[in-house]
Amino acid sequence: MQAISQPAAVAPFAPPSGWRALNPSYDPWDPIRSLQRFGRHELTSVELTVTHLCNMRCEHCAVGDSLTMKEAPNIPLELIFKRLDEVEHLETISMTGGEPTFSMDTVRNVIIPVLKYARTRGVRTQLNSNVTMDYERYELIAPFLDVMHISFNYTEAADFHQVGFARTGREVKPAATAKMYERMIENSRKLAEGGLFVSAESMINFRTYNKISDIHRIIVEMGCLRHEVHPMYPSSFASGLPAITRKQMFEAVETLLNTRDPNVWMLFGTLPFFACSENEVERRLVKRLREETNVTVRNDPDGRNRVNVNIFSGDVYVTDFASVPSFGNIHNEKLDDVFAKWREHPMQQAVNCHCPSASCCGPNLLVSDMYYREVDFTKRLAIP
Repeated sequence: MQAISQPAAVAPFAPPSGWRALNPSYDPWDPIRSLQRFGRHELTSVELTVTHLCNMRCEHCAVGDSLTMKEAPNIPLELIFKRLDEVEHLETISMTGGEPTFSMDTVRNVIIPVLKYARTRGVRTQLNSNVTMDYERYELIAPFLDVMHISFNYTEAADFHQVGFARTGREVKPAATAKMYERMIENSRKLAEGGLFVSAESMINFRTYNKISDIHRIIVEMGCLRHEVHPMYPSSFASGLPAITRKQMFEAVETLLNTRDPNVWMLFGTLPFFACSENEVERRLVKRLREETNVTVRNDPDGRNRVNVNIFSGDVYVTDFASVPSFGNIHNEKLDDVFAKWREHPMQQAVNCHCPSASCCGPNLLVSDMYYREVDFTKRLAIP
């Protein structure tokens, strides 16, 4: 597959010299890698919830119910670093919120120290941000960051206003959100021009499925090196949103494959289509995804090789969307120990399958629950 990289001469935000470039052949967030290496899922990825503050209230937000107006004190970083030190096979650290860059205190006292810690360990990092704040704070972060991960589901400022401020509970003027929209695009472009790997994630949902090509075109124009695409499954905070059909999801994926820029890495995730499907049309799509240049299907880390640590409570969560409460706490448990408990849990075992020929480790819990309640994936294999 074609490598995705930036010329070093114009890349002040590029990773250290000698670090392997992130590209379709090297995605350290994909749990298939540890499964192939160790013969079972191991904890290789830790996600930190570093804030509950946000300047937006997106209608689709997975953590909208946890957002607050005032931040609680966080656990000392010394304990967090101690727990990260104990993770034997750690490869990636991600930071999420809320909007992680909403407060400069969080930027200076949490984000940058964590990124510097990761660099000393050779661990790759990702920040999940809406990049709507002033550029200067992203400029502070970028020299230590591997992936700036943004959510982008818009074709114009009106979409951004409708989607991003649907749950504010107060009037937000379109003129103000239009400025934020332009700042988001400009910040993304400047970071990409500086050599930072900017990855834009779009959801296939009732608002986007029929204009996903236009969204892709804007993402390419912003300079993003990767476009991530995931179907949206109504759950948690977004449980009241309309669901689209599998046929609409299928058509949106096919449309993207037909119209995409072939030089940009397309990463699909949480698709409900599998190589073991009894539906031949769906199997043909899976085969096409596997064979297209610069296209990958990431096995969902959710519940497989990743845990989330809330840096305020210390609670450890093993899956983002399924109804699984906190599985441990860093005040009294190592993360590898928490993960080992989860690995043996019946809920995880129910979707613990692996087809080497398809580089697939099955559905996540949410997809399984929505579409495959009567299917035992541990007894299925990819159909040649």
